[in-house]
Amino acid sequence: MTVKILLTGSKGFLGSHTADCLNTNPDIRLTCSVQRLFSNADWAAELVGQQVVIHCAGLTNVFKNEFADTLSEFRRVNVQGTLKLCQQAATFGVRRFIFISSIKVNGEQTPLDRPFTATDTPAPVDAYGISKNEAEEGIRKVALETGMEIVIIRPPLVYGPNAKGNFARLLNLVNKGFLLPFGSIYNKRSLVSLDNLVDLIITCIKHPRAANQVFLAGDGQDLSTTELLRAIASATGVSSRLLPMPAFVLMFAASLLGKKAIAQRLLGSLQVDISKARNLLGWIPPLSVEEGLRRCFVENEDRL
Repeated sequence: MTVKILLTGSKGFLGSHTADCLNTNPDIRLTCSVQRLFSNADWAAELVGQQVVIHCAGLTNVFKNEFADTLSEFRRVNVQGTLKLCQQAATFGVRRFIFISSIKVNGEQTPLDRPFTATDTPAPVDAYGISKNEAEEGIRKVALETGMEIVIIRPPLVYGPNAKGNFARLLNLVNKGFLLPFGSIYNKRSLVSLDNLVDLIITCIKHPRAANQVFLAGDGQDLSTTELLRAIASATGVSSRLLPMPAFVLMFAASLLGKKAIAQRLLGSLQVDISKARNLLGWIPPLSVEEGLRRCFVENEDRL
């Protein structure tokens, strides 16, 4: 039976790739896709006849010079907009609502080899993570009140073709052969390739055991920053140029320069445990980190 799907965020990094994969799947029919998310939007026309909503749209960045209260702006879009869509989806008889949340709901950092799990008590730190956690709480309430099934997926950093932000900058620095002071970093960080995340999303469309569950997404292979940079170099076909410097020296220098948050992402650990998705859904990430990075570079090399 073909499943009719509404996808939000269809022009974004994750949404566009999700749309491409849905359109090649004979058991799924992407009947409607929308890009933006508004807190006061009326979704009635888009929701008629839909069986599943995949909600990828959301606000990820707020510039402080535009909004004095960044948390309020995140809440306006990520909480109010999500709940309006979820409530209307239930009203129109949508069977399952798949919400792409964030590992930031769990927190920002983990002790080495003590990964986040899907059952951890949420501990968001920044405004974005707080808004995603509040959205999760809201859609759970809608599910309890209406009987609509929900699925929550929390990815860590997502990488792939046309990735932006810090990951794109790392690709660029390695590809251009810059000497980087990250040759002896012994942290562990979980990533998820775009293809692996979309594969998990598609698995959750029909799988009966996905209903009303929270899943953490990941490649199943954690890397230190040093290992990641070497893997990127291998994927791009260049030599890695890494200077071994102690993490505490780099953290101290970053603190002096006002870049402590960036340093924490490069030097600290953030690991996720994907065993729940493996055990409950039988899901195995189809791509290795090496293959995910190779695909990332091959499709980005002209841009870089």
